[in-house]
Amino acid sequence: MKPGPFDYAAPTSLREALRLLSDTERDVKVLAGGQSLIPMLNMRLARPELVVDITRVAELGRMSVDADGALHIGAAVRQAAVAADPAVRGGWPLLAAAIEQIGHPQIRNRGTVCGSLVHHDPAAELPAVAVALDARFTVTGPGGTRTVPSEDFFLSTFAADVEPDELLTEVVFPAPAPGTGWSFLELVQRRGDFAGVGVAVLVRRSDEVVGEARIVFCGVGSTPVRTPEAEQALVGRAFNSVTVEAAVLAVRGAVDPPGDVHASAQWRREGAEVLLRRALKQAWESCA
Repeated sequence: MKPGPFDYAAPTSLREALRLLSDTERDVKVLAGGQSLIPMLNMRLARPELVVDITRVAELGRMSVDADGALHIGAAVRQAAVAADPAVRGGWPLLAAAIEQIGHPQIRNRGTVCGSLVHHDPAAELPAVAVALDARFTVTGPGGTRTVPSEDFFLSTFAADVEPDELLTEVVFPAPAPGTGWSFLELVQRRGDFAGVGVAVLVRRSDEVVGEARIVFCGVGSTPVRTPEAEQALVGRAFNSVTVEAAVLAVRGAVDPPGDVHASAQWRREGAEVLLRRALKQAWESCA
């Protein structure tokens, strides 16, 4: 299929991009990587009157590590560029590993990190990773710039805390604490499919005791599902099969996934438990 007719603009400054987004008389959509928008246009699930291409705004195509050690990723930075960056692979390996499981290379070469986050498909990898890594989101609009923590950014399926006249200009990932191990695992029917269920795990090791834990699932709810009950079952305890099973038991009571044409609720629930066992073991073994 082909998209319906629309006007196209490619601003070269953030100010001009925001001016275009503030057009209240037309339905406006932002184009960055286009890996979600273009299929929606072709299937006419989206019929905007104006498409604003932000890829020519230089400041949105930058990625850097600041003086505090936090990673800044602009709205136009491609997923493949992030996953291949040595600083990311060394400092945020969970992020790099999750990106490598997104779709196929062609998608990662065009898709952007911020685009996936603001599109917010609950089965997508990056929203869960953002919550696990305690990311914060820089949203810019006519009223200025505001910062949204990851726990408040994802509202529901395909909905994030960005107004029509605002733009997610960057996402910021704080540096993980020293001694933090990680794992990202997912279950898919075929390579490249969206995950039926996935989990991002961070574990900080203190001698033989779990000092801190983060467990966040994708594909089991309308937003990323963090499981503090499972985290509390680990923290302050020796890492062994008993504590792992205690965390799994906590997830069993906390996760209530939906069923759909892709997978049943029971399949997702059992998959979450299987993945958590594997991910916790990997994360513990990867602790520096």
